[in-house]
Amino acid sequence: MYTQSITRTHRTAFILLIDGSGSMSERIRYRGRTMAKSEVVTDITNGLLFELIERARRSDGIRDYYDIAVLGYAGNDEVWPLLPGARRMIPVTELAELEPRISRRTIECRMPDGSISLREVPTPVWVEAEAAGQTPMCEALRQTRDLAAAWCAHPAHAESFPPTIFNITDGEATDCSDDELIAVCEQIRALGTRDGNVLLINIHIAAGDSPRAVFFPSEQETDLPNRYAATLYRSSSVMPAVFDEAIREAKGPGAVPPFRGMSYNASADELIAMLNIGSISVKTE
Repeated sequence: MYTQSITRTHRTAFILLIDGSGSMSERIRYRGRTMAKSEVVTDITNGLLFELIERARRSDGIRDYYDIAVLGYAGNDEVWPLLPGARRMIPVTELAELEPRISRRTIECRMPDGSISLREVPTPVWVEAEAAGQTPMCEALRQTRDLAAAWCAHPAHAESFPPTIFNITDGEATDCSDDELIAVCEQIRALGTRDGNVLLINIHIAAGDSPRAVFFPSEQETDLPNRYAATLYRSSSVMPAVFDEAIREAKGPGAVPPFRGMSYNASADELIAMLNIGSISVKTE
């Protein structure tokens, strides 16, 4: 299980759900600047999309190693595709053919003498920031369930590494109870291919410094800070062994698998780490 390499014959899928509710306008510190959480998340998402394109690049061009969807959710029951065009899921070759807006981003660079210098770098922008309304997370997960089910049911994907879903939020769902959220997440995690079940990674980002954060908790880390963290824990996938080495490197050598694919009060750096671990630990050929 979870041993299939990613090839053009056996592609996989990545689905990102991004909370676009009003609380995402709260500001946090990121790369030397204070930014809205919505801006931080979209900046990191655009960086991941660029990385996925580059990972699929070979001497003969971009290879269709994976399909990609990025969905936003906000308002009452509003869920919409954040990538340009009407289709919810597109192959990486189609993503590479889009002409994104180019933004100039300021980043911190550490100089040889230890001082910090600010440098502007051009950045492609496929996904724009949103922050308004409520948090219809359950509806977003229901639609993602149906999207993942259709992908897994396609005969061409029967042997493929299963889809990985990232749900990035800063708060609780406003359209369901904890039990309803756990139930729809269980339905998502029950989907899969012959290589394994769909992986659902829930990432709760913090508004600022937090006295207690949870990051890829192990099965032994059951002392969760509150009810919502426990709900996210129960809603998230147990990570396959293929991810263990990368997770231990991020957590520290004392971390003991199996790990849950969730975080609570994650920093921007932990968000980046979770997206990177979830998207690059599987071998491409």
